[in-house]
Amino acid sequence: MRHSKHLNGIITGTAAAGLAALLSAASPASAEPREFSSKKAPLSVETVVEGLDQPWSVEVLPDGRYIVSEKGGTLRIVSGGKLSAPIRGVPEVATNGQGGLLDIALAPDFTTSRTLYLTYAARGEGGEGTAVARARLSDDGTALEDTTRIFLMNGLTASDHHFGSRIAIAKDGSLFFGIGDRGEDMRAQDPRDDAGSILHINPDGSPHARNPFLGTSDGRPEIWSKGHRNPQGLTIDPKDGTLISVEHGARGGDEVNLPQPGRNYGWPLVSYGRHYSGAEFDLGSSARGYEQPLYYWDPSIAPSAIAVYHGAMFPEWDGNLIVTALKYQLVARLERDESGAVVAEERLFDGEFGRLRDVVVAPDGALLLLVDGEDGALLRVSRTAATTD
Repeated sequence: MRHSKHLNGIITGTAAAGLAALLSAASPASAEPREFSSKKAPLSVETVVEGLDQPWSVEVLPDGRYIVSEKGGTLRIVSGGKLSAPIRGVPEVATNGQGGLLDIALAPDFTTSRTLYLTYAARGEGGEGTAVARARLSDDGTALEDTTRIFLMNGLTASDHHFGSRIAIAKDGSLFFGIGDRGEDMRAQDPRDDAGSILHINPDGSPHARNPFLGTSDGRPEIWSKGHRNPQGLTIDPKDGTLISVEHGARGGDEVNLPQPGRNYGWPLVSYGRHYSGAEFDLGSSARGYEQPLYYWDPSIAPSAIAVYHGAMFPEWDGNLIVTALKYQLVARLERDESGAVVAEERLFDGEFGRLRDVVVAPDGALLLLVDGEDGALLRVSRTAATTD
């Protein structure tokens, strides 16, 4: 199961060994692995599969195969270095601009239920917006069954910007997910608007009992936190249950945040960097009543996904945040101290592979990376094997 989306994603003992063997068997490189140095460990990057069309999300299935979403509206299984035919039963998606088929998340009981969740851009009255669907992957992996839309944001518009949207599944099976401001920045400050928010729902789509506005007239009951520009990365630390997001800023101001219920993270009134026009933000980089980021980038790197590393392959990375970036085509490894503060950043693979869209910590501790583009790829980052002279 995916460390970066699930609270119970840690697999140990013989189960991890078995999955590692399956992953290795299912992940032949299409070219010789490339080796890279880093501050903490030597790295080897192999190509698992090529020929993906704008891949957006990847998950590791219990049998060691991979399931990948493509922005144009297809899901595929990767096995033995080959792509399956498109999986049938995917909901109809709107593919304008940044919209399309986005995230995949496996339910905590996927091994028995085969339930998964998808985020995607959907059409409705008034335009388009971010939706969440629940479905069952058929036993043979060729189709989605009982596909049901369980959530659609309010305030659909013609905008093709800032749909979000990653899913992070909590221990109780509830879903956190992010929606961007849809290109209309002040929507992120309206608690009666789903745009510019982290949201929290039950598996049936109903608002979660812990949500801050539930049972009040102060805001929508599904909203967890506000003031987010375009949160395309979201994860739950499997060690302590902390919810962590990463989101796009404008000219600077990409942020890592720790979304808390009812808190406001500032966009577009408070941010680092500047607006695209060059104008400063109304309230500057900090103001009372608005939360500061855990970490930010200025200039922007265009962060696309985030994972918390807990794995056997790179024990020296334990607790690090792993962030993929589109603009600078890199992986940012963020070291944290005992308090959780970010104390160092290392940038890996800068410009070597292209726009990096997703990152997953595999059961054996390797990193899985998706390369965006019309000829995208799935990469596996492992520790370079020791050699003797």
